[in-house]
Amino acid sequence: MADTGNGAGMLAGRTILVTGCASGIGRETAGTIRRLGGRVVGVDRNEATGIVDDFVRGDLSTREGVDALVAALPHGLNGLANIAGLPPTAPAAEVVAVNLVGLKYFTEQMIDRLADGAAIVNLASLAGFGWPQAVGQIRAAAELDFDGIDAFIAAHGITNEGGRSYFFTKEALVVWTMQNRWTWRDRGIRMNAVSPGPVETPILPDFMKTLGERAAENRRVMDRPGRPDDIAPVVAFLMSDMAKWIRGANIPVDGGMSAHFLCGMHGL
Repeated sequence: MADTGNGAGMLAGRTILVTGCASGIGRETAGTIRRLGGRVVGVDRNEATGIVDDFVRGDLSTREGVDALVAALPHGLNGLANIAGLPPTAPAAEVVAVNLVGLKYFTEQMIDRLADGAAIVNLASLAGFGWPQAVGQIRAAAELDFDGIDAFIAAHGITNEGGRSYFFTKEALVVWTMQNRWTWRDRGIRMNAVSPGPVETPILPDFMKTLGERAAENRRVMDRPGRPDDIAPVVAFLMSDMAKWIRGANIPVDGGMSAHFLCGMHGL
């Protein structure tokens, strides 16, 4: 995304950690933050040097991996962008481990390394739109840890069929974001989510393969799929002081797809 000068310096003096920085939305978010004056500490399983100011290789799929990652990261961070995630073609247990359990555990362990007034932005998804119909499963997963993932997905039928494992993690992430709107308010730390629709990233074919006709129908009513540079500026905005009274929000960045769903649901 070209820098038009609008918002130049909006993140000056801030150091923001971006997970999943090696590709797709994470990579674009890192670049956007840097263009807006921020410093980026990047985390990914894959090499991402040259993209960020500092890079730490890390894995969110196990407790041990998260603990090692947290120990390698600096204190005083002004923001945390939780963008790393797995697509619905990965094994269901891995999807739940990385997209939900690992993300939550990592965030909780990072709170002491965040500066007062820091912002946390979780990359959710249009896939989380149906969370009200999944409240029972979401409540059951509230205290889910790495050791209990296999039993949980077996008990609740969280399989890859129709992308359910991915959808569930994003539904639960939207709810977790709302629930933690004031958790760290005494330190001025706020949490929000961004929910993209279909985005042209390296994992878009995984979604098309998993969702089949449902994905094809969604694309027919959109003017185009999203691009990473449609999403990254919204994440950057939520990191800035301009968003300091936005808490627990889930902002759709989906080309109008969620509005399309809502109008259809209510006969509008």
